[in-house]
Amino acid sequence: MFLIDDILLAPLRGIIWLGTKIDDIVGKELSDEGRIKEDLMTLQYRFEMGEISIEDYNRQEKGLLERLDAIRKAQEEGS
Repeated sequence: MFLIDDILLAPLRGIIWLGTKIDDIVGKELSDEGRIKEDLMTLQYRFEMGEISIEDYNRQEKGLLERLDAIRKAQEEGS
């Protein structure tokens, strides 16, 4: 009986494992200060090259800085 259960549940366990790994990767990327700093530099470059307006620049910069502050606060609370 247990062998049949293992065989039948193997695909489900694989999907759960994959979901866990994806969640870990997304969590690391969202909490990576370096990634946000790169995004800020890219945003500044796009603004200087005239690809985006000042309104878009300010809106996107505000969002990125808020994320950076949230990451730093979370790191302080975790330490």
